[in-house]
Amino acid sequence: MTITPPALSVFETLESEVRSYCRGWPAVFDRAQGARLTDEDGHSYLDFFAGAGSLNYGHNNPVLKRALIDYIERDGITHGLDMATTAKRAFLETFQNVILRPRDLPYKVMFPGPTGTNAVEAALKLARKVKGRESVVSFTNAFHGMSLGSLAVTGNAFKRAGAGIPLVHGTPMPFDNYFDGTVPDFLWFERLLEDQGSGLNKPAAVIVETVQGEGGINVARAEWLRALQELCHRQDMLLIVDDIQMGCGRTGGFFSFEEAGIVPDIVTLSKSISGYGMPMSLCLFKPELDIWEPGEHNGTFRGNNPAFVTAAAALDAYWADGQMEKQTQSRGEQVTQSLLAICAEEPTARFRGRGLVWGMEFANPARATAVCARAFELGLLLETSGPQSEVVKLLPPLTITPEELDEGLRTLARCVRETA
Repeated sequence: MTITPPALSVFETLESEVRSYCRGWPAVFDRAQGARLTDEDGHSYLDFFAGAGSLNYGHNNPVLKRALIDYIERDGITHGLDMATTAKRAFLETFQNVILRPRDLPYKVMFPGPTGTNAVEAALKLARKVKGRESVVSFTNAFHGMSLGSLAVTGNAFKRAGAGIPLVHGTPMPFDNYFDGTVPDFLWFERLLEDQGSGLNKPAAVIVETVQGEGGINVARAEWLRALQELCHRQDMLLIVDDIQMGCGRTGGFFSFEEAGIVPDIVTLSKSISGYGMPMSLCLFKPELDIWEPGEHNGTFRGNNPAFVTAAAALDAYWADGQMEKQTQSRGEQVTQSLLAICAEEPTARFRGRGLVWGMEFANPARATAVCARAFELGLLLETSGPQSEVVKLLPPLTITPEELDEGLRTLARCVRETA
């Protein structure tokens, strides 16, 4: 299939130069269902991007769509701020019964606003309020959002530079395997904490992704995460897990930290929590941390009730019986076998991941961009990640069929061969 780029006049003349995804995918998309999008010229694309992880259940999932249509047709509340509504109650009860109680997680739930960075800002603000300290430790190659507080704990130099002002009160530490196993875990971090001459202000919290998505699909080992939690406990720091992209089942379990057996003090969720791609985020925290004054943190769009409706429907449909986790693990094995075969033919590539998030890294960073460009020409949507865009990122919907997954993986293999 050869795709001719469309005329993008209004996008090019009126929309800001800040747009990015559309540059790699020069099509005007019109419809989508499941794991496929269709442009206005009728070309079909297999989606290995899933709205940057916001569409874990696919595009226009019929179960969620039905719940949403029914709610809208009965004139259910759309905009509710933090008012009590039937839709919010249904979501909270479902989240408690399907997600929190079976995992013995005691969290209180906060609706901080519509996006992931809203949840991160709330988490940082709460941690500082609880501990009475300003400093927060993050990790190399981390990404936590584009607002100022989130950027201060983000590693990417290009994104940080966009702030235009100094980003303060954040201190980076080496992520798991940053030194290729040559340095014991947390040696530098703990030495700084214990040395009164180190210049490191006592942190209020540590924020971490268990799998760094934008940073290049860097997977933290379970033992590293357990050691991090123990360090936080010893040093009186809160542990924040940013599960915005890797939560909601992306790595297998509903929360990405389940495999490690840890219980973070604070957890941020967004992207696929609404299930349908609608704006929604959560900040979860242990009850003893709930020291907010009424209205101390708020947001106009923290009460997106249609998102509550689809979120509850997604939890009921996909998480009540435990089958989604098993299916994701099975699909992950399918990806592993394909990537092993691709890397056997391509010695400059290596791969890593968990569940249904995978990255293929190339020694020549330009190769990843070339692979993604060729994939688009063949009707497959892939993006790059990593500090040099050196990693091809695979993020298909969790609901993708084995046949669709195989089709996309065969296309990926072809792209790797044709860009050699």
